[in-house]
Amino acid sequence: QVQLVESGGGLVQPGGSLRLSCAASGSSFEIYVMGWYRQAPGKQRELVAVSTSGGSINYAESVKGRFTISRDNAKNTVYLQMNSLKPEDTAVYYCTADFHYRNPAAGEYAYWGQGTQVTVSS
Repeated sequence: QVQLVESGGGLVQPGGSLRLSCAASGSSFEIYVMGWYRQAPGKQRELVAVSTSGGSINYAESVKGRFTISRDNAKNTVYLQMNSLKPEDTAVYYCTADFHYRNPAAGEYAYWGQGTQVTVSS
């Protein structure tokens, strides 16, 4: 059973930066896809960015140019560098992973972390 542990959330002022990390444990195999979704209060969970082990990446339009996803495949770890943060980026950010391809729009991945809160406020 794969377990995902996120870290790096917190409170940041508008225009600031944060880096989220997510480490997967419980698998000796390379995980095919890892990434991030977020859910703001009163809203549905939405894609932020996902990355395959082969380097294919999907970003939400709202974060393109500001967020960067990266992976350490050998460690089954994924990162999300968030720059130029806006108040509308405030949400709980969830790490996700799967051994198989899934449609990022559907977000039906097999494994999910507990989430880490990101708050952008002055």
